[in-house]
Amino acid sequence: MSKTSICDVATLAGVSIATVSRTFAHPEKVSASTRAKVMRAAEQMDFTVSRTAGELKTGKSYRITLLIGSSKIEWFSSAIIEGLNSVLNKNGYDLVIHLLEGVEQRKNFFKELPLRANTDAIIVSSFDISSNEAEQLQRINVPIVGINCTASKVLSASIGIDDALGIKLAIQHLATLGHKRLLYVYEHFCSSFRFSSSRRITSFENVCNNIDGMQVKVLPIDIKDDPIDATLSELFTQENPPTAICFHQDSTAMPFLFRLQKLGIRVPEDLSITGFDNGTYAKEAGLTTIRQNPKTMAEQAGNIAISLIEGKPVARRHITAPVQLIIRNSTAAPKD
Repeated sequence: MSKTSICDVATLAGVSIATVSRTFAHPEKVSASTRAKVMRAAEQMDFTVSRTAGELKTGKSYRITLLIGSSKIEWFSSAIIEGLNSVLNKNGYDLVIHLLEGVEQRKNFFKELPLRANTDAIIVSSFDISSNEAEQLQRINVPIVGINCTASKVLSASIGIDDALGIKLAIQHLATLGHKRLLYVYEHFCSSFRFSSSRRITSFENVCNNIDGMQVKVLPIDIKDDPIDATLSELFTQENPPTAICFHQDSTAMPFLFRLQKLGIRVPEDLSITGFDNGTYAKEAGLTTIRQNPKTMAEQAGNIAISLIEGKPVARRHITAPVQLIIRNSTAAPKD
């Protein structure tokens, strides 16, 4: 049986060969209805795009795809991009970024990428891909490298922190100071993505349950609500308010800390605050936090991806990156 050609796809879709080529090479230049028609025909005929003539010499596209489970580039993602670019650029690779948000967008990406076959490796940042999605990606036979993803058989390699250990370090610090009433605050994940950082929540509950006399509460905040206002409301309505608050990430902890200062609530004399990430301005704000280094993780992931692409041996395919408790001015012993 002869291999399906681009001409066959064009005939079935009822479009020109140039339109089929443009759909795969520059999908943004093709209307949604035409693109859908071409993709449907390609899928029916199990057609996979070949490399360009220049790429056929090496069998590589010199493109690596980064998947981010959000429509926004925040501190963590920007550090990942910086780290990957520092490695990929000097090795002649381009980084192609896909911001995925929502069920349909995610579904379409994993459905269409195998048809385009225009990447040499895929790097997934902070969310877990399903076995079904992995099967779709395996059709193009490229390495899949995770950053802060759960290491599993669907990943060729991975590097990530132990989120559970990070939260444990924060709780042990607060417990050593004498805190017995803790509140954990996070923004509820209203998403189809299972983010690796969700393990911080279960770890908080598990560690606290093993400390005698510890009273804890987990406060999930709806994505539609302001996290600062919601946390203040919780703080002021409690008969026995927490003496310390653990925030899921620095980006929420720091504005909360500044709001407390405006309200005349002293940190750490009246309330201790911890964050997670050691992100931008955490040091300047004096925030006690858990340090992770996404730029370094991304550099390691990039080097691993290139080694896998080029068939070179990789000494360690699954790496646990370090976390560190950074004690600053936002934590102290409770008043009572």
